[in-house]
Amino acid sequence: MRKLLLTFFFLVAAGAQAQNTVIPLWPEGVPNPKAGVAPERSDDGGNITHVSQPTLTWYPTSSDNLARTAVIVCPGGGYEFLSFTHEGRQYAQWLNSLGVTAFVLKYRLSDFGHPAPLQDVLRAIRTVRAHAAEYGVDPNRIGVMGSSAGGHLAASAATLFDDPAGRTGAALDKVSARPDFAMLIYPVITLMPPVAHAGSRIALLGANATPDQVRQMSVETRVGPTTPPTLLVHSQDDGLVPVENSILFFQALTRAHVPAEMYLYEHGGHGMGMRTGQGTASQWPKRAEEWLRDRKLVQ
Repeated sequence: MRKLLLTFFFLVAAGAQAQNTVIPLWPEGVPNPKAGVAPERSDDGGNITHVSQPTLTWYPTSSDNLARTAVIVCPGGGYEFLSFTHEGRQYAQWLNSLGVTAFVLKYRLSDFGHPAPLQDVLRAIRTVRAHAAEYGVDPNRIGVMGSSAGGHLAASAATLFDDPAGRTGAALDKVSARPDFAMLIYPVITLMPPVAHAGSRIALLGANATPDQVRQMSVETRVGPTTPPTLLVHSQDDGLVPVENSILFFQALTRAHVPAEMYLYEHGGHGMGMRTGQGTASQWPKRAEEWLRDRKLVQ
């Protein structure tokens, strides 16, 4: 049944490349389902809450994807909601303009807590890699991108891709979930004081998380030599997720000898996304494009 479902979605996509196909991540059934979760809701601003059925929305590039690069985009929202338009669809459209195929991830939130979001992002990477030929992408050029709490999830994929908590016993667990690169935009990184975003910590781990649980999901502590090359973008005046989050991750990457590049801006605040009018911070997409070109991920 699962194979038939996947085949159906690929056939639909092949016949309508200009449309954005929604792909269920768990056609065989979402792992560890919970009763009593409120129905999924989406507001006029494109924010989604109460996700029970994780999906990928496929944005095939309309231009030639010569590098055959793909990016899985993780919208932010403090693990309480998904900023699906502002930090999902808009990023996908920008990536498409560079000739990059994009997939926007709708992942489970505080209704489920850890490890559900980690399972969803790793399943997304495995799904795209396993079916790279159908999507027209290179299985060795699959990256992750995320903002705010979505940045934490993307960084979790970059550091916890082999973590047992990210496996469910499905056949796809045999496919590598390691992203080939990561792009983290004003990300939540640490869950430990004094610069943690407490809301993300509580939404992900609950109000009574142990110090060990908090440290385990403070992803600057999980960086190693197999962490993929990473781009970081943050603003000094971010009043919600302090800039020290990106600095901590960059320092950990440097200690592990992982290629990394970081852009820190004086102004921009939190949640700037693709908005203009943020001074030099609004130029971060251009810097990101240069980084992608330098790594031969776009042509």
